Amino acid sequence: MIAGSGIDLVEIEHFKKALDRWNDKLIKRVFTDREIKYSLNKKSSVEHLAARFAAKEAVLKAFGNEKIKAIRLRDIEILNDKSGKPEVNFSNSAKRLGENSRINKIAISLSHTKKFALASAILIANAEP
Repeated sequence: MIAGSGIDLVEIEHFKKALDRWNDKLIKRVFTDREIKYSLNKKSSVEHLAARFAAKEAVLKAFGNEKIKAIRLRDIEILNDKSGKPEVNFSNSAKRLGENSRINKIAISLSHTKKFALASAILIANAEP
């Protein structure tokens, strides 16, 4: 059963300015060590970070406004499996919300160009018993 869907669009230049202004503080507040390592090893690291930021925002939007107040962005991790397909991992506050909402899968899609990063998320929940 689809429990929610969200989409987010990030302007790369705006995101880059935020990174330039806040640098490590922003990166460490928003991204996990594994996300940082993955993105910084890419030629277009800013675009990869922006896509992951968009994905985190899309996941939050899929949950809805009332449920997301206590979730830290670092508690939503966007990684790629061996084939390159993005997947979402929850920890701490996001994990608790996912369990309480009976979410058992999140379909996530990312895309980016030099100007924009886009992500969509669909929350899939267990049917009520």
